[in-house]
Amino acid sequence: MSSKRNNRIAEYVLFAMFGALMYVSKLVMQMLPNIHLIGTFIVAFTVVYRVKALAPVYVFVFLCGLFDGFGIWWIPYLYVWTVLWGAVMLLPRSLFEGKRAYIFCPLVSGLFGLAFGTLYAPAQAILAGFGLSQTLAWIAAGLPFDAIHAAGNFACGFLAPPLIKLLGRLKAHV
Repeated sequence: MSSKRNNRIAEYVLFAMFGALMYVSKLVMQMLPNIHLIGTFIVAFTVVYRVKALAPVYVFVFLCGLFDGFGIWWIPYLYVWTVLWGAVMLLPRSLFEGKRAYIFCPLVSGLFGLAFGTLYAPAQAILAGFGLSQTLAWIAAGLPFDAIHAAGNFACGFLAPPLIKLLGRLKAHV
């Protein structure tokens, strides 16, 4: 087997493990309402692995459906996490390096947490047959949970910079 093929296989295994780690971290923290490490992982994976970071994101999404049920709640997961990935992809990578990372990782994660309900709303509206006023009421009713989500993501976002450094070293060896 070639070295390039071995590296590709190692990367596939690594991304599968990252996705599983995201799912397990969600289970471990599920006693806390809307507080988890998923945003932290997505930010860190995206900064280091760029487009390839979608692989662990969708392993996570698949595992959520597999173990928690492929219900209506799961359909927005097919796109909502990609929004965070896309936001990190669009921002200059330099914002996530050095001391700036301790500002932008929590900020991006927190803003995503605040926007989560609004991002989730289009699928909810379509699947539940909501009109505009019902959708806006659903978003408004979820704002307290989104605020908790934002605070949790912001706090967890401080873990992303050291994770980015660690992943950078790991990437150099895989």
